[in-house]
Amino acid sequence: MTAIVREAAEAAAPASATRLRITEIFHSIQGEADAVGWPTVFVRLTGCPLRCTWCDTEYAFHGGQWRDLDTILAEVAGYGARHVCVTGGEPLAQKRCLALLARLCDAGYEVALETSGALDVSGVDRRVRKVMDLKAPGSGEAARNLWSNLEHLTPRDQVKCVLADRADYDWAVARLREHRLAERCTVLFSPVHGALAPRELAEWILADRLPVRFQLQLHKALWGDVPGR
Repeated sequence: MTAIVREAAEAAAPASATRLRITEIFHSIQGEADAVGWPTVFVRLTGCPLRCTWCDTEYAFHGGQWRDLDTILAEVAGYGARHVCVTGGEPLAQKRCLALLARLCDAGYEVALETSGALDVSGVDRRVRKVMDLKAPGSGEAARNLWSNLEHLTPRDQVKCVLADRADYDWAVARLREHRLAERCTVLFSPVHGALAPRELAEWILADRLPVRFQLQLHKALWGDVPGR
């Protein structure tokens, strides 16, 4: 969804400053980042301006339903979980995502934001743990990386590099060193599911003695590519 299309969609929405378009809200096990393994409520927002070649949530590009913040918060509360992850698509493509993040923090949740790294994160509530992608060349969207976002990362945040092959790995290692990423926050290296063998990536990391955290998508090991999991 382009910025123009997104703005038109928001303009067509009911006249409320508290509505977002939601693809799904569900309760599952967090499969990635530093909250891996925790029961988590996922709030998946609709829409994304990127088209990564390995994207596994294309169903979130379009559709969804308009929901107001109070309704979203009530559904999240119904699951009784401590952890909440706001994801997409690209959640920051909807400007009201910032209000949702703040409301979730105010309600006392441990809140994480999964974002592509292509949109400005400077307005994200500092209580939120940002899990921000750096798009490697194999994604087809490396040109969309907004490098100024690195200045807004804290030690609580994480940078995630999803890697499809050795060329992606070499690119990520170069960026790791160029921007001293491991000194800013936790850096996650993850293989594209079905493209790069996890063991191969693990061996590269060990051989190069990288200060990064290897990760697999736990939810896929448990349930595969099932939406709502």
